[in-house]
Amino acid sequence: MEGPAQNDLNKMTHEEGDPLKSTTPQISVSEFSCHCCYDILVNPTTLNCGHSFCRHCLALWWASSKKTECPECREKWEGFPKVNILLRDAIEKLFPDAIRMRFEDIQQNNDIIQSLAAFHKYGSDQAPLATNTGRVNAQRGGGFFSGVLTALTGVAVVLLVYHWSSRESEHDLLVHKAVTKWTAEEVVLWLEQLGPWASLYRDRFLSERVNGRLLLTLTEEEFSRALYNIENSSHRRAILLELERVKALGVKPPQNLWEYKAVNPGRSLFLLYALKSSPRLGLLYLYLFDYTDTFLPFIHTICPLQEDNSGEDIITKLLDLREPTWKQWREFLVKYSFLPYQLIAEFAWDWLEVHYWTSRFLIVNAMLLSVLELFSFWRIWSRSELKTVPQRMWSHFWKVSTQGLFVAMFWPLIPQFVCNCLFYWALYFNPIINIDLVVKEVRRLETQVL
Repeated sequence: MEGPAQNDLNKMTHEEGDPLKSTTPQISVSEFSCHCCYDILVNPTTLNCGHSFCRHCLALWWASSKKTECPECREKWEGFPKVNILLRDAIEKLFPDAIRMRFEDIQQNNDIIQSLAAFHKYGSDQAPLATNTGRVNAQRGGGFFSGVLTALTGVAVVLLVYHWSSRESEHDLLVHKAVTKWTAEEVVLWLEQLGPWASLYRDRFLSERVNGRLLLTLTEEEFSRALYNIENSSHRRAILLELERVKALGVKPPQNLWEYKAVNPGRSLFLLYALKSSPRLGLLYLYLFDYTDTFLPFIHTICPLQEDNSGEDIITKLLDLREPTWKQWREFLVKYSFLPYQLIAEFAWDWLEVHYWTSRFLIVNAMLLSVLELFSFWRIWSRSELKTVPQRMWSHFWKVSTQGLFVAMFWPLIPQFVCNCLFYWALYFNPIINIDLVVKEVRRLETQVL
């Protein structure tokens, strides 16, 4: 009696403990049907609301309505819907024949194929935006980074207000005033801008009340006499060289960024944007069209003739109009080919004493642009697109040339206020924008590695 009863009890216990042996209702196709086509789900896509639809049904709904919402409950979806891989694999395993027939029908329908292509293109366009937004929200360091950008923007605004309010009007600069109309104080101002060493002779020029007309008559012999007593031959040479330029121009030649901008507003704006987007073409423009006044001082500053002349004054380098040696040309061409932004950074470094904050903004911007250029080359290399480099360079050349020609044609019609805004924006705000671009490139690179 106990034996059969015990066996029946063990059998019932075993069946209860094994879920695979338990009785379950048979699964039907209707339980995996799409609520749009009411057929079996193909590439089921589950939305945020929980409803699932065929991928092509969702694409047809989106193409016809242009709405990013659920076809059933009208709840908007976030991001871009993806295929529910677990549900897809389960349906394909349970109903392989039905899925195969559905696939054959879908492939023969051109409307479905076009809608799926447009839907996926829309998703690929939205993916970078969603990825960047997700990273910013997910990372704790976003607040710190935005704080740094805010602080830099504040510094740029302060510098902009300072230059616009405290700096003398461009029309009052000596670069716009005839030398024959200079006062004794303006002659001393011209002298002091030659360098710190010129302050030694400030009192002598003031005591003699040297105005513009008298300045034009002075010779090297008179500078060496007791009245002026300029015994240093290099100082006399620097003063005479600059005086010859003043005589030739009739006004003071530009010796800093603001004076150059006052004399050449269009060229300074063009160079600022050209050296940002096309440093090699910008330097080539200086060589072809502004060789003596700009290119020669530039190359003598960044590629000095002697290594021991680091103590030479920046204005002395600016007045150096000698032809560069082959050593200077060799050094320049190497940097020009591989590190063009470093040339700009080195030139700005030598002007730190004259333009304290502006030079720092230029140096930081040059470093950021070098990093962005490196990322661009890395992207071309990783995608095996080196063959497209000549075509890209040619297209870029025509783009820059067309933009320059367009600006030159309409330059007389552009208000000066707009030009100043564009100039200061490129000078102080572009570095802040480039910081954000570098961070995005680094994050994109991390994503590719992971």
